[in-house]
Order: sequence, then C-alpha cells, then structure tokens
Amino acid sequence: MKQIITYSSIIFAVIISLVSCKKDFLDINPLVGSTEANFYQNEDDALSATIACYNNLQQEVTPLQGLGGLAPHFRWYFGDVVSDDTDKGGSGDGDEPDLLKFESFQGTSDSKLLLAEWQTAYKGIAYCNIALENIPGIAMDSDTKDMLLGEIRFIRAYWYFNLTTMFGGVPLIDGLLAPSEYQQVKSTAEETWAFIEADLSQAMLGLPKRSERPLSETGRANWGAAASLLLKSYVYQEKWSEAMEVADDIYNSGEYFLDLNYANIFSSLGENGSGSVWEIQYMSGSGGNWGNQLEGTFTNVFQRARGQFGGYGFNIPTQNFVDEFEEGDPRLGASLYQVGDLMGDRGPFTLEATGMPHLYYCKKYFNTAAEELDALGDPNPNGLTNDRVIRYADVLLLRAEAAYHTGATGIALEMVNEVRSRARGGNLDILPDVTAGGPYLLEAIYHERRVELGLEGHRFFDIVRQNRGQQILGDEGFISGTHELFPIPLAEISLSGGLLIQNPGY
Repeated sequence: MKQIITYSSIIFAVIISLVSCKKDFLDINPLVGSTEANFYQNEDDALSATIACYNNLQQEVTPLQGLGGLAPHFRWYFGDVVSDDTDKGGSGDGDEPDLLKFESFQGTSDSKLLLAEWQTAYKGIAYCNIALENIPGIAMDSDTKDMLLGEIRFIRAYWYFNLTTMFGGVPLIDGLLAPSEYQQVKSTAEETWAFIEADLSQAMLGLPKRSERPLSETGRANWGAAASLLLKSYVYQEKWSEAMEVADDIYNSGEYFLDLNYANIFSSLGENGSGSVWEIQYMSGSGGNWGNQLEGTFTNVFQRARGQFGGYGFNIPTQNFVDEFEEGDPRLGASLYQVGDLMGDRGPFTLEATGMPHLYYCKKYFNTAAEELDALGDPNPNGLTNDRVIRYADVLLLRAEAAYHTGATGIALEMVNEVRSRARGGNLDILPDVTAGGPYLLEAIYHERRVELGLEGHRFFDIVRQNRGQQILGDEGFISGTHELFPIPLAEISLSGGLLIQNPGY
C-alpha cells in the first residue's frame, strides 16, 4: 500500500494550487510560499488543510500509480451497472470491458477500475490523516478546531465506508506511516466498521447542524451528514436498535424536509435543497482536466445519450427497472428518458438520433447544452451536476427498515408513506398508502428504495446487505459467498508483499 504514504508533500501542492470550485467554501486564496515547515501555524492553515481533504472526493478519473494511464470510477459503476437497474451501455462490449465483466460477475483482481477505487480512497485517507495529525497542535478557537476535525473524520469515514462495502475488511490507516510500515495487513470487516463508527461518532460531537452553517459553507459536512452515514453503517451491519436511535435523532432534528417536487431534486436549482443531506459539489469550470479535475463531474457526459446528444451512453436503465414503477408514478419520468421524450435543449430522443438500440437513458444526471461551459478545451470533464450522495428520502427509508426490524411497524409504515406522499404530488389516484404488514411491508420498503433512489448508485449494495444477491442476481452469475464483495486489486496485494489476502472466490 505504498501509494497511501506519499502525499505528505503533495497536500501542500493541493492547498497552494487550490482552484475555484462550485461553492464559496472552496474559494480559498492560494498560499504562495507555504511549505511543510511553515504550514499548520494558524486557523487559516487549518481551514485550508481541511478544504484540501474535500478535493479527492471530486476525482472521478484517476491516474493509476505504478501502472500508468487513467481509469474512471463512479458510485454508479458498481452500484447500478452491477445490479439489475442498468446495463453498461457505451459504444459496445469493447467500451469499458472491465465493467462488462463485473456486470456479469466475471470481474478479476487485475481490473484498473478496482485499482482506481482503492488508490483514490487511500489517497483521500492520506490527506485526512495528515490534517488530523497536524491540526490538533495549532493554537486556535477550540470550537472551530473541533468542527474542522469533525469534517475531516467524516470524510475519512466516507472513504472507509466505500472501501468496506466494496472489499470487506481493509487496512486501517489512522496516521502517518514510516517506510517500515508501508506494507499492511487488512483488518476484519468488523474492525473496519468499528473504525468508521468511531470516526463518525467523534465527528458528530464537533460538527454543527445544517441550520447552523452559513450559506457560504454549503457542501461542507455537518452533523446530519455524519449522523446519516453512521445510520447507513449500522444498517449495513444489521445493528437495528442502534440504527433506529440515530434515525430518530435525524428525523426529530427538524433539519431536513422532502422537496415537494421530486423532479426538482435533480435540477441545478434543486441542488443542496431541503432534502439534501450531503452532496459532492461540482461545477463546469476548468476547460478540460482529464485525470486532474477538481471541479467538474464526468457523470453528465458518461450517462448522456450518444449520437447528436454528445454523450457516451453508459448506465442504460433496464426494462426490469422500468417495470418496477407503479402505474402513474411520476418518479419514472423524472428518472429516465423514453423514446419520444425531449432531451432538454438537445432534441427529441429517437433511436436514429442516438445511433443505438437502447429504449431508455438516465435523466437524473442529464445536463443541457446551455449548461455546458463555453470555453476553450474539452468540456467533457466539466459537468456541473452534484452527486447526491445522501438524501433525506434515503434516511427515511433506512428508518423504515430499522423500524420494521425492531417491531415498530407503525413508524415503518409512516416513513414509507411519507416518501410515497411526496412522490404522488397531491394526485390521490396514484401511489396509495402502504397498509401491508409482515414480510409484505419489508418488500414494500425495498420497492420504495428502488424507485425512489434508482440510478443513484445504491441498488447493488442494497441487494447485498439485504442478503438477496442470489435471489435477484443469480441468473446474471452472482454466487453467494463470493460476489457480495469485489476482489482486492492484484497490484495492492503485490505491493503488500503478500500480507493482503484476497477475498474468497477470486
């Protein structure tokens, strides 16, 4: 794992060259002349180091250390494409062939996609560890210091959450390592989850509520973001009582409300709205930085239809996903385009216009031509759509699951129906309230998660944590006991000198 140790000096380059990003809190003035020797002297230095920890969250196309080249990695690659919600798409089987292998559960440990996930996460963890090592020694306001350390712990926990949901137990690095410590064994999944819980619990103590943050700090982690990630961590471990307690705290905080219009969530105006718990911020800003972007998302161009629409055509919704929606559910039209729909200002969707046979395309991350940056350079790395990582509807439906498993059936029904009520938008002829009990209520919760959060990168991981992989994906090649996890990258096993042990079945 050598690559996770080599960033002590790089973090200063990140801080010094920090570029203007989508929200005011990322508009940090360059600290020209800063070095490791004279940095971490005051509160401004601590803030700059904290903001630098956010940068790696925006990295979606990663330069691979040791192998060269670039590899994309998106939450929806593994969360959607590997599930029954979408197919890979692209120009054909030869376009992103590694992803095609994972879609059919034939992926291997030499995949560059997995290596990109691993290296990006540990690079982000390294940034956090450097800041956590140095900020405590700065003489500054104690409440501000606790807040900044809380943000950093939240980000570190988020990286470990992604790692453990993909790979199971992973090496836990909680500080700076000496060269003799570069090679690390992996912790158990239980130890990794405990580490995540500790970071998030500590973060919650220092983080302000959403309502306590000024608008200029929109996008920075707050108490609700840390609490919601802790809730998800408990749910993934089936710690239902602990999950229920945290979910109650979030629900009773009064900090979040469902947007009255579901479709508005995914518009530019709907970003960071009343139902947003945490989003990774993006903007159209650089003119083209493949492999080094800190501003824009590639998701817009990757998911947009091909042909006259100028996209790459990945993440194609399946008929199975479309059929999951109840008749009249407005969320279907807000989630995807069907043949005959107008794709914004890019024209009507026809098979001839796309040049492909696909009947559906994702809509949640569609950007119009008018929203594209008008500047020199490649516009493709400059998508402006935020990644809605945690939404309040997700929290409500996780609360419903926890309530079901702790016997609070009334709360479970209330949560499901609150989400459905927003979706129906006052039309009482559609989406009637759920009244079922027993296993039918649990199925209703699962259904609601699929249609409410569809195409947002949750589905595969939901199926796995619900122990339904064989049932739902068995015909696609899923094998219980193996495909709940992805293989640990072969390059990392080699770097560890064999200390990292491959996951079963790979």
